[in-house]
Amino acid sequence: MLRQDSQEALLFGDEEENAKQRKSRIRHPVASFFHLFFRTSAIVVYLLSDIISSRFIVCMVTIILLLSCDFWTVKNVSGRLLVGLRWWNQVDEDGKSHWVFESRKTNNPSTTSSAESQIFWLGLILCPIFWVIFVFSTIVSFKITWLVVVIMGLVLQWANLYGYVRCKVGGKSSLRHMAKSYIGVHILKQALKTTEGS
Repeated sequence: MLRQDSQEALLFGDEEENAKQRKSRIRHPVASFFHLFFRTSAIVVYLLSDIISSRFIVCMVTIILLLSCDFWTVKNVSGRLLVGLRWWNQVDEDGKSHWVFESRKTNNPSTTSSAESQIFWLGLILCPIFWVIFVFSTIVSFKITWLVVVIMGLVLQWANLYGYVRCKVGGKSSLRHMAKSYIGVHILKQALKTTEGS
């Protein structure tokens, strides 16, 4: 009886470990690759533009094409496959613009893996930070011709970041309201800690 219970516990432990491994495995390697490829390629081409080509137009067109491919890929493919989120803008018959945010149900058996989710959010958050740095560096170094390209990179990547953050937190709720409630809760916790410590 005891041996049977220990064997069942081992089997249950193995099933649990296999489920964790399936959850952490990358299921969509092509989508994960292209999610990062276009983003990093645009940054690399910008950084190495003097080495790649002496012509500004060639580098500018290459960067804008990479940024456009990135925007389309993240918005239409990798967001849906890697984290189960989608967003788009819809214009009704009256000409009013409506933003639509969708999220896959979490109780779905084909939920996303944690590795894919980390790849998605890491790429989505880090790359716009680079473009913000590039905006300031072009202004400081007076490379005004590059300012248009850098602003284009920032706008395209910021739009995807904003859309997916809205999808994640819920399209109905306002980000400003969430930030206020987070700050309020944080201040309340700090106040309670100081009163307990006294």
